[in-house]
Amino acid sequence: MRMIDFRSDTVTRPTDGMREAMARAVVGDDVFDEDPTVHELEERMAGLLGKGAGLFVASGTMANLVAILSHAGRGDEMIIGDLSHTFLYEVGGAAALGGVHPHVLANLDDGTMALDEIESAIRDAADVHMPLSRLICLENTHNRCGGVILPTGYAASIATLAARHGLLLHLDGARLFNAAVALGVPPAELAASFDSVTVCLSKGLGAPIGAVLCGDRAFIERARRNRKMVGGGMRQVGILAAAGLYALDHHVERLADDHANARRLAEGIGEIEGLSSHQADASPGAGWTNLVYFDIDGEAVGDPQLDAAALAERLQRRGVLAIPLGRNRNRMRMVTHLDVESSDIDAAIDALRSAVAGT
Repeated sequence: MRMIDFRSDTVTRPTDGMREAMARAVVGDDVFDEDPTVHELEERMAGLLGKGAGLFVASGTMANLVAILSHAGRGDEMIIGDLSHTFLYEVGGAAALGGVHPHVLANLDDGTMALDEIESAIRDAADVHMPLSRLICLENTHNRCGGVILPTGYAASIATLAARHGLLLHLDGARLFNAAVALGVPPAELAASFDSVTVCLSKGLGAPIGAVLCGDRAFIERARRNRKMVGGGMRQVGILAAAGLYALDHHVERLADDHANARRLAEGIGEIEGLSSHQADASPGAGWTNLVYFDIDGEAVGDPQLDAAALAERLQRRGVLAIPLGRNRNRMRMVTHLDVESSDIDAAIDALRSAVAGT
């Protein structure tokens, strides 16, 4: 049985063309700053984001960590959302390794934090009892808020607030290209307000590994040192950078297919009794991308044992992989990506309907 894997857009496998590009890559020792393919990727991504320089790292988690370490010191504070990937899923690295204190605010459904709450969270630098506020971290698209795109103009408003208080602004843009394609705008437009931006190559873009951190040249020089400090100095890594370049050439515009598939999936889920997704009722262009979150109500179908874990197990027996959402026993996420075809959406909806019915 072929398994259709909706667990994440990180599960994609390199295409034949990507493998060929990796095999042909011209390489050098990147710790000596001598890998020409890495240079090309860093310069290309920096140009796409409108920044002065880029730094290739092993993962989005490493990119966010290196960015925070390069912006803030021990005892400084970053303002961050309670549903952000950096706060929830990056092992507390900024605090553990950098001593950077997270000041956590509630994320709203659209991925934002309230402007007045951010302003209230900024510390009085004259008060010796308080940590110094240094950094505000945002996420676009926002994973735990459903893969939603930050509202137009929000980043510029935060940048104005940050500048007024002398704070820096970092964007976890792991899926930033999804947002750019969905909005039909250049990624640089979405990155313009930020001092640093992370883009993950191994999510929607379909590369096997890697992320690029971008900012001005002085920031990237600090980041290069911090990358080395956290164990991220790599050698003939142009083999991997070549996959990122191939993805930028071939896998950006096709993200629109993932968004269309996700919308069809959400609509299908919305038609199954016992399942509900507010994405199913959203109008086209409402800001959803390739992530579909939905809730399970076993009581509604006379099956009180049906929760996310049970549904995931039933789906697996039907050739579909999906994951429950952490400790929320009644919520599940499914993600469309490069390895999910249009016909797989119909198969997944049929599997969900059968699994919920227990047939």
